[in-house]
Amino acid sequence: MRKIRVYIDTSVIGGCFDNEFLEGSNKLFEEFKSGKKIAVISNITIYELENAPPHVKNKLNEIPEDFIEKLSLIPEVEELAQKYIDEKVISNNFAEDARHIALATINKIDVLASWNFKHIVNIKRIHGYNGINIKEGYNTIEIRTPKEIIDED
Repeated sequence: MRKIRVYIDTSVIGGCFDNEFLEGSNKLFEEFKSGKKIAVISNITIYELENAPPHVKNKLNEIPEDFIEKLSLIPEVEELAQKYIDEKVISNNFAEDARHIALATINKIDVLASWNFKHIVNIKRIHGYNGINIKEGYNTIEIRTPKEIIDED
């Protein structure tokens, strides 16, 4: 059976150490570590972690290499992210968030996990991102909190 590929942004990693989000983030990390799901990160995520405390930065090292996939920015991602900005789904001040969405969309990720309720896990924005994705010929993207995608059995 194919494993679900879950793109995680830095809020999920940092969430492992935040009282409000640690349960959902850590359960998701357990699913990555056991190979139940594949963690997908990008060079944007790595860049955003550069100034994080060492324990946050090192959290990704807990996931075995076989269960983590790394993506890089390509021009197509930049173009789609710019469309999100041009169509005012998200402002240019949050271009990195637009890039996360575009990366996950273009790479046909099963679900993007985030705790960013303002710019990512937000029904109005999700509809905006997916409207543009459809218009541009891409698949829609599922965007959820870690709590919504962990297995509860």
